[in-house]
Amino acid sequence: MLRGPKETAAKIFVTRKGSTDPFTFTVTRGEIPRHSVDIAFLLKPGIGYVRLSSFNETTDREIEEALKQLNVTNLDGLILDMRGNPGGLLNEAVAVGDMFLEKNQLIVSHHGRTSPERRYYAVRGNQGVTIPLVILVNNNSASATEIVSGAVQDHDRGLVVGETTFGKGLVQTVTPLSENTGLALTTARYYTPSGRLIQRDYKTISLYEYHYERKVPEHPTEIKLPDSGRQVTGGGGITPDIIVASPKYTKFAQELFRNDVFYPAEAGVGGFTRSYLGSRPTVTHEFSVDDEVMHQLRNYLTKHNVRFSETEISENQDWIKRKIKQEVFMSTFGMQEGFKVLLEADPQVQKGVEAMPQARALYQNARKIVAQRTGGSIDQP
Repeated sequence: MLRGPKETAAKIFVTRKGSTDPFTFTVTRGEIPRHSVDIAFLLKPGIGYVRLSSFNETTDREIEEALKQLNVTNLDGLILDMRGNPGGLLNEAVAVGDMFLEKNQLIVSHHGRTSPERRYYAVRGNQGVTIPLVILVNNNSASATEIVSGAVQDHDRGLVVGETTFGKGLVQTVTPLSENTGLALTTARYYTPSGRLIQRDYKTISLYEYHYERKVPEHPTEIKLPDSGRQVTGGGGITPDIIVASPKYTKFAQELFRNDVFYPAEAGVGGFTRSYLGSRPTVTHEFSVDDEVMHQLRNYLTKHNVRFSETEISENQDWIKRKIKQEVFMSTFGMQEGFKVLLEADPQVQKGVEAMPQARALYQNARKIVAQRTGGSIDQP
């Protein structure tokens, strides 16, 4: 109902919890951008954080702008969060890899039985951006994400932290057919610079096991040597240098999610945050979830017939408080502020920050070894 010609106006009536009369807003229609970089800020002094959620037509420009915003040359380290990034355009993956690797370093290659090998190299190089780098990935990181993280890992440019990636590394060629149809034929596979196959094996398992259980071989099918000579494994996704599992929700936490307790809902149970904010005219950055807020949450759960025990509340209290604060900040100050609250207790992010000195040492050592091989010299990052 809101769609229409660009630059035309639409009048919207909005009802809010705690207000008897609707609010009226007039908005001007425009294109909705699809950002790849939706969050970029300083996690702590000297440590930058950039979340890259996809690879589309503007990814390289967005990464470049984010690095400028963070004043990357003055940072002590950078965390590039690609957890849940499903991938996207190959040329953008190559462009992002180009930003962090040395000029002329191999980023990715692909070849098949009848498809000749094609290799993609860093053309511009990192332009002096040599800060320590940590990449965060998980089971839902795929395709272009695996190309970038695999290249960074193989050249010892940084550390990969999190969980083994999805393992999607197929090249498909589309042949047009009649009736506006086409045949997508797998013609090649992607390989990291050291020669590791990105694609996970799907021949011996069911579709369900492949997509939902994410089964991988019990033992690595490939062992390769990056620039420094250390071993990395391959044959199905990118295995992190430091494995940190994603936190698992308790049964009670899952029950709160099922009942939409934290998120606004149009009907039925849901929207404690909306209900709480409806009775609060202002919220400052000093907001914290105190005993009074927890008391209101208990009343809310009772009113909406969501069963709970004091033991369940106590065991999940830290998580519940952080979740409420995240939603309050997101509703009041925007997505980035809400996300900051979430990252404060994110074990993969915290491990990434902790591993920054290790990432620096790895990169320095790799550059030294490569310089010795080529008879050159290096500038220490």
